[in-house]
Amino acid sequence: MVGGAPSADRRNRVCRARPGPVDVAYPEPVDTQQRAVQVGEHTFDTRISGPEDGKWVLLLHGFPVNGSCYDTVVPRLHESGLRTIVFDQRGYSPGARPDGVDAYRLELLVDDAIGLLDALGVQYSMLVGHDWGGIVAWHLAGKHPDRFTGLVAASTGHPSAMRDALESSDQRERSLYIKDFVADDAEEKLLADDGAVLRAAGVTAEELLPLTEPGALTGPLNWYRANFTGDIATKLACPPVEIPTTMVWGDADDSLGREQAQLSGRYAYSDFRFCELPGVDHWIPQHAGAALASEIALRSTVF
Repeated sequence: MVGGAPSADRRNRVCRARPGPVDVAYPEPVDTQQRAVQVGEHTFDTRISGPEDGKWVLLLHGFPVNGSCYDTVVPRLHESGLRTIVFDQRGYSPGARPDGVDAYRLELLVDDAIGLLDALGVQYSMLVGHDWGGIVAWHLAGKHPDRFTGLVAASTGHPSAMRDALESSDQRERSLYIKDFVADDAEEKLLADDGAVLRAAGVTAEELLPLTEPGALTGPLNWYRANFTGDIATKLACPPVEIPTTMVWGDADDSLGREQAQLSGRYAYSDFRFCELPGVDHWIPQHAGAALASEIALRSTVF
C-alpha cells in the first residue's frame, strides 16, 4: 500500500464534542446560486453559496434526504469563510433519474461527483459525506486524492472498517434493515401510511415530501439494490485514504455502530480524528449541525 500505515498517535486522535442546539434556523444565504449542472446526460440540482474567495467544500447527502439535510450546516461554514457546493445526487435530482438498477452502481455515483466538480471548474475541495454520501466520499478520497484537501465523514465509516465491524460486533444485526430496502416492494412499504416507516426512523414530513412524487423513491433505493446485492465486498471495496480525515459519529446511532466508525482509522493513512457526539442519533447534519460544521471548519485548516 502506498505510503504505509501511519503511526498510532496520528490516526487515533479522539474527541467528544458537544452537539450544540438542534433548533437554530438560519436564513437562506442571499448569494446562493441555484444551478442545473449538466454532467454527461444527467442534470443535477445544485446550490452554490458562501464567500466568493472561500475554500470549496463539497457536501454529499445520504438516504433518503436530499441535499437539504445540510441546510443548517452550510450557513455556519460560510461564517468560517468556506464556499459550499451541495447537489442532489443521482436518483434525487429529477434530471438524473436513469432507469435500471445498474445505473446506480457506486462507481457511477463517484463519477457524478468528479464530473460535477469538473463542470464547475473546481480543481480541488474539501469533502463531506453523510450516510450513503459518506460511502461515496470515502471512495472519492481513496480514488481521487489529488482532488480533495480533506475528508469529513459523518456516521458512515470506511467500507473496510464496516467489513471488520460486521465480523466483530453487532453491526450485522444493525444492518438487517437493508434486506427490506432492496426488496422489490420497498417503495410501497416505505411510503405506506404516509411514510410511517421512514418517519419512525427520524425522517420529517418535510424531508419525506419529495419522495412521494411518482417514481421518486426508486432511484434512491436503487443505490442499495445496485451495491448491497451480489458480491457486495467487491462492489464496496475501497482503497485506504491518504488525505487528512475526520470521522464524526453519534453514540445514539441505531444503524451504524461505534466499531465501523472508530476502526476507520486503520484505513486513514494521514491525520485521523475520531469525533464522538454524545446523545446524537444517525441524522448528524440535521440534529448536530453546529458540531458537524465545527469539525468541517477545523479540518479545512489542517493540511
